[in-house]
Amino acid sequence: MNQTANLKPRKLPIMKKTVLIIIALLASLSMSAQEETAISATVDVTYASKYVFRGVQLADETLMPSVEIGYGNFAAGAWSAQPITSNIDNEIDFYAGFSMPIDDTWGVDIGATIYYYPELDTAGGTVDDYTFEPYIGIGGEVNGISTGVTAYYDTTLETLTLEGSLGYSVPLEGTGSSLDFGASYGHVDPNGGSGYNFYNLGISIPFAISDTATITVSIDYANSDLPGPDTDFIFGTIGMSIGF
Repeated sequence: MNQTANLKPRKLPIMKKTVLIIIALLASLSMSAQEETAISATVDVTYASKYVFRGVQLADETLMPSVEIGYGNFAAGAWSAQPITSNIDNEIDFYAGFSMPIDDTWGVDIGATIYYYPELDTAGGTVDDYTFEPYIGIGGEVNGISTGVTAYYDTTLETLTLEGSLGYSVPLEGTGSSLDFGASYGHVDPNGGSGYNFYNLGISIPFAISDTATITVSIDYANSDLPGPDTDFIFGTIGMSIGF
């Protein structure tokens, strides 16, 4: 049932506005320093057999459309999770971020995401229909292995998440494609609650079907140390992205 009639508008607190202003200022500096850089856009639609986020399954089969605009080192976009087979509310995420290179292989990323749940019933005033999560991370490459560490803090839920990741790509000669391996490990630490650890292992293969379009197939395994019988998940995704 659609609950949008019960939603009440909320203003972003000062801290949230400050983070967004900082990102906007960094983006304006990037644009002024790269006046000849073209604006890019990417549209993506992905099907996932399960929607798993930080070791927790949020839905079964899910469609995940997204759009992203990039300019220089700045990117902003919207991503959505639309469950197909379960009575789960839709999710829409709005994000913006800025990358700052340290050298030829390392860089720092700063940004923020608004997780918005348009169908969530907030009439009682006990929950918000969105959460706000700024982040900062550092990433680079060592001997062909991409690596990164990112800290997220959800100011609405008062939850800190630390996550590290590794990636390695093996070219598939004669195909123009590659076999991409990824692994991540993280810890979620809510204020006043019990934290947990999670990890994810994945393999994906991107297939370029034109100069601007790519189809990517992947399979992932996710797990966590949360209590309960259902803490490990195997799921697959297939998606198509088109760049402009």
